[in-house]
Amino acid sequence: MAPKVGEKAPAKAPAKKTTDGKAKKKKISKAETYKIYIYKVLKQVHPDTGISSKAMSIMNSFINDIFEKIAGEASRLARYNKKPTITSREIQTAVRLILPGELAKHAVSEGTKAVTKFTSA
Repeated sequence: MAPKVGEKAPAKAPAKKTTDGKAKKKKISKAETYKIYIYKVLKQVHPDTGISSKAMSIMNSFINDIFEKIAGEASRLARYNKKPTITSREIQTAVRLILPGELAKHAVSEGTKAVTKFTSA
């Protein structure tokens, strides 16, 4: 609660001390989002088009949802095949199972292109 006009702010609790006597700062973690990547892709596709914060939030939720679906399916595939690791093969199969028709084909080709670029660099 903020102090009223003319009142003093309440005293803050002293910083926690570590064993060596130095004050320890609390880390504030920011929520991770895909917003910068969504914006970069938008600018690649439509350089003169912007996006509202509400639309950006919807796109971020959409990507989180698709990520969870693909990761869940890839995890199931690895378990069915008694494998301890999710590889690009499980991801590719999960994408083929989750995304419809033409969208799956494009996603697989883009994924293959990205993996090839990553392994060659």
